[in-house]
Amino acid sequence: MGKTSCDTCVYYEYDEEYEEYSCSVDLDEDEMAHFMMDTHYACPYYKFGDEYVIVRKQM
Repeated sequence: MGKTSCDTCVYYEYDEEYEEYSCSVDLDEDEMAHFMMDTHYACPYYKFGDEYVIVRKQM
C-alpha cells in the first residue's frame, strides 16, 4: 500500500472552531509520530470519501 492522501479521506474534516482541516481519527502518540515523520506512511485508517456513492445507489 502506498502513501494515501488525507484530502480524499472520509475522516479529514473541517473544524469550524479552529478554521482548519484535521483528522478526526484519534491517533495515539506513536501513530502520530510515525505519521508526521515518515514520508511513505500509509494510514491504516484511510477510507476513500466518495460523496457521490449515495447518488449512484439512487440511479
